[in-house]
Amino acid sequence: MDTPILEMRNITKEFPGVRALDNVSFKVAEGEIHCLVGENGAGKSTLMKVLSGVYPHGEYSGEILLYGETKQFHSIRDSEQAGIAIIYQELALIPEMTVYENIFLGHEIHSGIAIDWNETIKHAGVMLEKVGLEVNPAAKVKELGVGKKQLVEIAKALSRDVKLLILDEPTSALNETDSENLLNLLRGLKRQGVTCILISHKLKEVISIADTITVLRDGATICTLSAAKGEVSEAVLIKNMVGREIENIYPPRGQRVIGDVAMEIIDWSAYDPKIGRNVLKDVNINVRAGEIVGISGLMGSGRTELARSIFGNPMGFRIKGEMRIKDSKRRINHPQEAIKYGLAYVTEDRKGDGLILIQDVKQNITLANLREIAKRGVVNNNAEVQVANEYKDSLNIKTPTVEQRVMNLSGGNQQKVSLGKWLFVKPNVLILDEPTRGIDVGAKYEIYTIMNRLVEQGMSIIMISSELPEILGMSDRVYVISSGRVTGELPVAEATQEKIMHLATN
Repeated sequence: MDTPILEMRNITKEFPGVRALDNVSFKVAEGEIHCLVGENGAGKSTLMKVLSGVYPHGEYSGEILLYGETKQFHSIRDSEQAGIAIIYQELALIPEMTVYENIFLGHEIHSGIAIDWNETIKHAGVMLEKVGLEVNPAAKVKELGVGKKQLVEIAKALSRDVKLLILDEPTSALNETDSENLLNLLRGLKRQGVTCILISHKLKEVISIADTITVLRDGATICTLSAAKGEVSEAVLIKNMVGREIENIYPPRGQRVIGDVAMEIIDWSAYDPKIGRNVLKDVNINVRAGEIVGISGLMGSGRTELARSIFGNPMGFRIKGEMRIKDSKRRINHPQEAIKYGLAYVTEDRKGDGLILIQDVKQNITLANLREIAKRGVVNNNAEVQVANEYKDSLNIKTPTVEQRVMNLSGGNQQKVSLGKWLFVKPNVLILDEPTRGIDVGAKYEIYTIMNRLVEQGMSIIMISSELPEILGMSDRVYVISSGRVTGELPVAEATQEKIMHLATN
């Protein structure tokens, strides 16, 4: 692992009003797993987009060398032909096409002028075997789970005889089993001579797999650390990422007064007509004023279905059971009614369901409560700007202006905009579904601090999370869901990861 496969020298990339990369230098040895870490907005993805030709030569300054030879990539195709492949967090597969069609899309196997489908299927099988995925190559991608789709993406990259594989947050949407399988695959590819660059916010994952780690902060290279030399620890990474030490990832709690029950559901069941079965069965939970209630469970256990069924049931489930809000029985049939009765829901998919990416910060923050800033159906622009700036300041949203498009913000700041949008409806009960997915440790700390501040002010929070340390670090009580049923309720003082996992697998 002594030969540099890649060198990026003095890379600078600017967007209107911001310098995303400032003289960044980055070197990767052949045959290593090199992790790239940093807070949201540090420049990691931008640097990889420069490398992969998304930002073509001429749109940045600096130099790219591959095996010591200077390269000028004018398109993604140029980088692919040089043996570079990038897999993004949002997978680039076509759901209606088969696995084998996706794997060889854009570089089909031909016999004369026609596509040789038999050879395509045969070679697709070889690629699937290489990534350890046992699926029918003729299956449609839409029929696969997220973990299997991720492996299809890697098989697609390997089919191009890739020399340098870049993965941008590949495990952010995977459960623990699929994440570990993916990391084992990367270790196997390393043994086969494939060099990997991995972007991840999961520091334990980074420490477990990296040979070398480079830290970016505010668009600049901070340091490069060697695992073999014992330079890597979680504390060292956090300090270099955020520019300060964070001894406890979960901020200390202030004085909390747990009040009366703010919301309760009793014998709550939800039947999904699309799949023909119950996704929730006889669920009983409550949350009190000033309390954070954690909802834990494996992927597919019914956690998100629970949140959506409470928040106006936009999925069209057939609901049985009773909801009580501050001791009053309520029947809520639409998200607008949920808002009326003091509920708010921050979705796990901020880009797909939570935000309108092409609109600016102020439009997203006020979207769910336009009546507050409108007169006779016309939005007061001055009031909208004022409200957005208030939330920008109180939530520490890092943006030059509230008129910046949300698509240009980092993941952590997008999440704060999504949170601001729902705080503007002034809820009594706030449901947070995976509130820190895909954001860095510094932004997580800020989100946690905001959550603590809200419950200290008397708000009730229901937090759904796949991260057990987050559940234990932030909750007052924990409910565990398995196969649509509540299998246990634990005060956080009695909860452990082992107890929660036992209940989650019942």
